[in-house]
Amino acid sequence: MKAALALANDAENCGEVPVGVVLELNGKIIGQGYNRSIGTFDPSAHAEVIAMRDAGVKLGNYRLTGSVLYITLEPCIMCYTAAVHARIKKIIYGAADPKSGIFSTGAFGKIKSIFNHAIEIESGVLEKESSELLKNFFRSRR
Repeated sequence: MKAALALANDAENCGEVPVGVVLELNGKIIGQGYNRSIGTFDPSAHAEVIAMRDAGVKLGNYRLTGSVLYITLEPCIMCYTAAVHARIKKIIYGAADPKSGIFSTGAFGKIKSIFNHAIEIESGVLEKESSELLKNFFRSRR
């Protein structure tokens, strides 16, 4: 998660919302990314999607079975769904996202039956650090 926080700082330095992701498989980082939607003019360029794309290219496979996503912010519906399609084993995230997080908004409870793959979830890992980074970013924008 510390590596994901470092990537979130990289995002902030690029003027992006500071969210970072590391994708791990068998103790090795196979993908990483940070938010790039603003700079690339791409609404799908969330940190999770960037990291999964990175890993897919490295592994030569869109299935990332058995891997673990470390995310500084709770995933949105798009990113969670992409993780389902990639067959991610587990998502570990720091800060909750009450505005657009799949769990905090209650969206997951409404749509979980449509998913054909279950992902283990762990929340609150380095939550304070992740939250502070985001709060400071948005405070500086106001």
